[in-house]
Amino acid sequence: MGIHQLSRQEARRIAVRAQLLDQPRPATLLDVVRHLTFLQLEPTAAVAPSADVVVWSRLGSAYQQSELATALERGTLIELRGRARPREDLALYRAGMAGWQERTNLRPWEEDVREWVDANDDCRREILHRIEREGPLTLSELPDTCNVPWRSSGWNNNRNVDRLLDLMVLRGEVAITGREGQKRLFDLAERVYPEGSVPEEQARLLRAERLLTAQGIARPGEDEVGEAAVIEGVRGKWRVDPEQLGRPFQGRVALLSPLDQLIFDRKRMAELFDFDYTLEMYKPAAKRRWGYWAMPILHGDRLIGKVDATADRAAGLLRVDAIHEDEPFARSTMAAVRRELGDLAKWIFRTPGRICWPSGPVG
Repeated sequence: MGIHQLSRQEARRIAVRAQLLDQPRPATLLDVVRHLTFLQLEPTAAVAPSADVVVWSRLGSAYQQSELATALERGTLIELRGRARPREDLALYRAGMAGWQERTNLRPWEEDVREWVDANDDCRREILHRIEREGPLTLSELPDTCNVPWRSSGWNNNRNVDRLLDLMVLRGEVAITGREGQKRLFDLAERVYPEGSVPEEQARLLRAERLLTAQGIARPGEDEVGEAAVIEGVRGKWRVDPEQLGRPFQGRVALLSPLDQLIFDRKRMAELFDFDYTLEMYKPAAKRRWGYWAMPILHGDRLIGKVDATADRAAGLLRVDAIHEDEPFARSTMAAVRRELGDLAKWIFRTPGRICWPSGPVG
């Protein structure tokens, strides 16, 4: 099979369509997560938690934030490594979890981690015993009997049980089964995860195929899935999902979370969309160009600007401090952006939602 020759516009449209950001919109939360393969769970909520914004960008205000929490509580979605994944996808990870202790050719830091877990095996066993006896427990309810503390130059220093639990999740021994407020609840993995697993080599290939389906087009990875492609004006090789080739495209305006999968890989974003963007929440206010949690604006197959907005829940207002236009918007484009902001306010407050523009509040 030959190499597909794609224009930059074709590549962008493939990426947008694969991310369910074209028309028509998908129907349900599960439709979105099953296709995207995961939602990154990040608590920052300047507008709303990122995972919820990602779903709203696809479904619109018909989506309710309680749906994600309910799906996690019921186990339709399961939290793994900071991401909500479809329950049925856990079969693609369990074989790798089970083989964690027997893996060879580890990197030095992986050897250190395994040695640290082994040195604290008594604490690990006590955690398992307590959870088995008492049911799901939070971090603060579990004992710290580690013989060797976790050493780090960062905030994880001496957070022994926290680090041990995260590693026990990677080993498939415990699983996150819900939350009490922001506190994670840990239970035995066998009581949370569905039965069955896919052999690791096959699972790795299936994960790569599903990820390419969600991305549409990507740089080659360890497993060569999809079909070879080159993009006019962009150096290097790409892999494309053949199901995306030759399909019609009907774009729309969408406001994106700064952590949206379409733009999360900033290098790919720059190569395909020629878009200048950085998440500025970690920068001092005086050094920000676009805002603390500025939301990129997608218009069809182009990223055209950013919206600096925050939700003032006490006042019931969506405060829009700025709409940054990379190039001057047409009147119809600005009207579409404002409609999306209206839908965002409606979704956040579950009412028609008021918006406070720089000139004052608008119903």
